[in-house]
Amino acid sequence: MVHAQFDNSARQALSIKAVDAKVRKDLSWQQIADVAGFSVAFVTAAVLGQHPLPEASAKAVAELLDLDADDVMILQTIPTRGSIPGGIPTDPTIYRFYEMLQVYGTTLKALVHEQLGDGIISAINFKLDVKKVADPEGGERAVITLDGKYLPTKPF
Repeated sequence: MVHAQFDNSARQALSIKAVDAKVRKDLSWQQIADVAGFSVAFVTAAVLGQHPLPEASAKAVAELLDLDADDVMILQTIPTRGSIPGGIPTDPTIYRFYEMLQVYGTTLKALVHEQLGDGIISAINFKLDVKKVADPEGGERAVITLDGKYLPTKPF
């Protein structure tokens, strides 16, 4: 049976427990994703409380991280999504994304509407990828791909 959470405290506690196990076992997010059978971005988001995992994936992740049967159940529940309580984020990495949207949000909106029409980009039918690439000017760059289905606004 599919269950949904309306209070994210159990999910937050599980996220803390899972990340602690990840650190103690010296695992990467990719290793956890490999046993779950989904992309590293999706599984990371699931372990951090933003997506449910199918039963087989939840069991595999729990086994890898030495989590218990209650944790397996929580990993399968539909969470209350949203990871930035209290509005403006204070973590520097998360804040940079917030800042990018403050600077480029209206530009993204204008370009999406010009190229696709009146509508939105889905965060449900969505893929995320992060890659590290060499910067021709020295150092490294992050290439972040946000790939969401376009959903047109429909008059009714």
